[in-house]
Amino acid sequence: MKNIKIIIGVIIILAVFAYLGNSGFFNRQNYEIINESKGVIISAPETSVVVKNDVDELSDEAVTPYGQESCQNSTRRSIAVMLAIDAITRPLSGISEADIVFEMPVITDSITRLMAVFGCIIPTEIGSIRSARHDFIDLAKSVDAIFVHWGGSHFALDKLKTGAIDDLDALANPYGVFYRKNNLPAPHNGFTNGEKILAAAAKLGFRMENNFKGYSRENLQPANYDLQTIIIGYPGEFRVEYKYDAATNSYLRWRGGKKEIDRNNKKQVTAKNVVVLYAQSKQIEGEYNDVVLEGKGKAEFYRNGEKIEGVWQKNASSAKLYFLDNFGTEIKFATGNIWVEIIQTNQKTEWLK
Repeated sequence: MKNIKIIIGVIIILAVFAYLGNSGFFNRQNYEIINESKGVIISAPETSVVVKNDVDELSDEAVTPYGQESCQNSTRRSIAVMLAIDAITRPLSGISEADIVFEMPVITDSITRLMAVFGCIIPTEIGSIRSARHDFIDLAKSVDAIFVHWGGSHFALDKLKTGAIDDLDALANPYGVFYRKNNLPAPHNGFTNGEKILAAAAKLGFRMENNFKGYSRENLQPANYDLQTIIIGYPGEFRVEYKYDAATNSYLRWRGGKKEIDRNNKKQVTAKNVVVLYAQSKQIEGEYNDVVLEGKGKAEFYRNGEKIEGVWQKNASSAKLYFLDNFGTEIKFATGNIWVEIIQTNQKTEWLK
C-alpha cells in the first residue's frame, strides 16, 4: 500500500512539472548584461515572465533583429552600404528601406557620410555608393553585415586587407556587382542592387546567415506632441532635422533645409527612432577623420515623440554597439527603423517643442 502511495505521488509531481513546462514556466533565454566595472559582456539566464503594463511589449519571436514585426529575410545576413551625402547625389536611391542608418563626420567639423544597413529589404537600386572609412567598418561588424563600398581611404583598405570583415569593393567589382549611371558625374554615379549583391556574396562564399541579435523593441502609442523638431549639429548643408509626425509616430528627415527623398519611391525618408551619439573625433591625415567608437559616451534617444538621456557603450571593435539609459538598462526602441547620428563632442543637438 505504501509503494502504491509513493507511485501515485510521483505521478502527481510529474504531471505538475509537465503542466508548468507546457505553460512556459521554465522557459529561459540568454540575455546580455554590460558589466561596467570590468567592461565586458557576460551572459546570464533570465526567466521568461510576461509583465503587463501600459505598453504592450512584443515578444522576441515577433520582432526581427532589424526591428520589423514581420520580415521574411530575418535570418539572412544584412548588408551595409557606404553612401554619399554630397548635394549632387540627391536624392539617394534606396535609403528609405534601410533598417539602420549610421551618419558620421568623415572630415572634422565638415562633411558627413552615411552607411545604410539593409536586412529585411535590399532595394532594387542603391546609390550613390562612396568610399569606405575605417570608422564605419567596426559599425558594420557590430551588426554582422557584409560591407559594401567603392574603394576607400588607405586606413580602411589596409584594415580590409586583414580580413576584418566580408566586403564587396567596386574597385574589384566581383561578378559585376557595381555599375555607373550616365546622368551623374563620377565619382558620384556608382550604384548597385540587392540581387547583384546577394549573388556575388554567395559566389564568394560569404556566410549568409545572420548572427546579429538586434535591439530591444516595443509597441508604443504616439506621445501627445503635435509638433517638435530635432536639430542635429552638423555644419552648413549637412545640417539635419527630424520633424515628429504624431499621426504616424515617425520622424521626417530633412537635410540642408530640404526634405530627404528616396529616388526609388519619391517619398520623404522617415525614422521610427533617432539616436544622437556623441564621440571624440580628430583629423588624422589630410581629409581623413578618426572617430572613437570604443568605450562609452553620452547619447540621446528620440522615439515616440519623447527624449531619453543615456549612454552608448562598445567594448571592442567587433562588439555590438549598446544603447543604455542612465540606469544602465538597454533602451527599448519603437518597432521600426533606426537612424544613428554620430556627432562630435563639440557639436550639439536641439530639441524644439
